[in-house]
Amino acid sequence: MESNSSIITSAYLAVDYMDSLLPQNPLQEPFKNAWNYMLDNFTKFQIATWGSLIVHEFVYFLFCLPGFVFQFIPAMQKYKIQPDKPETLEKQWKCFKVLLFNHFCIQLPMICGTFYFTEFFNIPYDWDSMPRWTIIAAQCFGCSVIEDMWHYFLHRLLHHKKIYKYIHKIHHDFTSPFGMQAEYAHPAETVILGAGFFIGIMIFCNHMILLWAWVTVRLLETIDVHSGYDIPLNPLHLVPFYAGARYHDFHHMNFIGNYSSTFTWWDKLFGTDSQYLAHYEKVNASLEKKNK
Repeated sequence: MESNSSIITSAYLAVDYMDSLLPQNPLQEPFKNAWNYMLDNFTKFQIATWGSLIVHEFVYFLFCLPGFVFQFIPAMQKYKIQPDKPETLEKQWKCFKVLLFNHFCIQLPMICGTFYFTEFFNIPYDWDSMPRWTIIAAQCFGCSVIEDMWHYFLHRLLHHKKIYKYIHKIHHDFTSPFGMQAEYAHPAETVILGAGFFIGIMIFCNHMILLWAWVTVRLLETIDVHSGYDIPLNPLHLVPFYAGARYHDFHHMNFIGNYSSTFTWWDKLFGTDSQYLAHYEKVNASLEKKNK
């Protein structure tokens, strides 16, 4: 434990030193004023509970908006991964109703524990204790790595033939996913896979801001991989080993393999990406023949 702690401390110091070499962010002062205004006008309980709920709902539907709009833009259809399975308003309305239930009846009670978590571990809220953005980015990456490991093994377990039809089958109602479907799941799955979100928080959290930063990063990733569109200029493609929409779209189309949430290394290690690789090898070979 001491060696792990020293490694994390050394990583923090290294990132902190690199950040000190960068110029000051021009948005820092307005953000500071807004943060202090929030602290002056709301209690910690209100910030941790209702603030977290607002952040989750705003970020979720904001990130879903581009994919929703794409279905009405003909020029974007060339980026649709499964063009023969378009979204329908009926499917999206069905998804939206399940989302509202999951968000307010399953996730909200979990969010209510945020305040007690921050109190128990003495997590600060004040501006002066807030880590620099580079530290927060490094913490979010660490949370992503941990969540991805949890998601791979638990997601793969949920695909076991004795369990699948009772829980995970609901998430696979749509063989061609769309962004809003990212959190469309059985309540038990919301808790089981959602638990991976909190493991990194328990390890890295040293300020309230990380909770909101990490939920933003996690929602951005999961909505992107469920979007159904493979956009060439997607900045997330710059992240090493990032799986992306095409990778996870194949999981919904094929049901077997590609169990990771964010990165590709667990699937590569256990060979659960073999059907995906074979499929796109055939697709690329077919495209080469057409272009000759």
